[in-house]
Amino acid sequence: MAKEQSLEASARALPRARQAVLHPMNYVFTRQHIAGYIFIAPWFMGFLFWTLAPFLASIGLSFADWSIMGKAKFVGLGNYHKMLSGDVRYRSALWNTLYYTIFAVPLKQVVALAIALLLNQKLRGIYIYRTIFYLPAVTSGVATAILWTQIFGYRMGILNAVLAKVGISARPWLTDLNLAMRTLIFISLWNVGQLFLIYLAGLQGVPTHFYEAAEVDGAGAWHKFRHVTLPLITPSIFFNVVMGFINSFKVFTQAYVMTGGGPADRTLFYCLYLYYKAFRDFRMGYAAAMAWILFFIIMAVTLVQLALSRRWVYYEGAAPGGRRV
Repeated sequence: MAKEQSLEASARALPRARQAVLHPMNYVFTRQHIAGYIFIAPWFMGFLFWTLAPFLASIGLSFADWSIMGKAKFVGLGNYHKMLSGDVRYRSALWNTLYYTIFAVPLKQVVALAIALLLNQKLRGIYIYRTIFYLPAVTSGVATAILWTQIFGYRMGILNAVLAKVGISARPWLTDLNLAMRTLIFISLWNVGQLFLIYLAGLQGVPTHFYEAAEVDGAGAWHKFRHVTLPLITPSIFFNVVMGFINSFKVFTQAYVMTGGGPADRTLFYCLYLYYKAFRDFRMGYAAAMAWILFFIIMAVTLVQLALSRRWVYYEGAAPGGRRV
């Protein structure tokens, strides 16, 4: 009897729900709805005033010349024209960022995947090692940069002191034109905690029966990794590569703390130059234009990666071409 009454109540509620969807004005707010809106109000207000409003304001600011003090002067496409045609330091910053991205992103993927493979073992105390390798991801970027500065310093650096013990002369790791960028790329390998965690999750999601079938066919460790593991963790690889490219275009802290963009602008990254233009030269309009160029660069690179992912990313239950069946 109770079941029949429940079915009748559901049948009566269905037309009302359908009418509320078709006619939003008939939607009735309850206490739960009001409470929900109250809870999301702080986040929504923060997003509105501290994210969306500056985002929209930067569009108009990119077409103006404004030094914080005084009124903004409309210059049209002047900022973009000077940036793309006459600013040598801008081109240098863009090239440095691309160079860093090309080498740092693949190296970080390899290191993170290697760590994930090592930590994907069923050993006693493996959770402790996973925690240790993840710690750099939650460490302050400034504190980490200061630590590496103490290691790679020329006169008082720990690394040069160790090299001197074995008869190797000191190297200016952060001030040499050829070594500064390579040093920053090497330091970027320190913080792969988030990457290896994604890879570890992907590895643990690979069904064991695929490995068992490969062993029956006589596959060794390398063939199982090449033909089973890699194809099945391609979604994790794709996610890490996309986020790696985005984060590499926004690299800032290491160069700001350790080199300041030197020597001779060899480590002047895009975001660092943007910061200098905005808060050292007080050219807010120019910095806003730089930010929008960076936005379109990142968007274009991401769209290309999404398009190419259909050729190599495998999703379980998906047909060729990336469509799910």
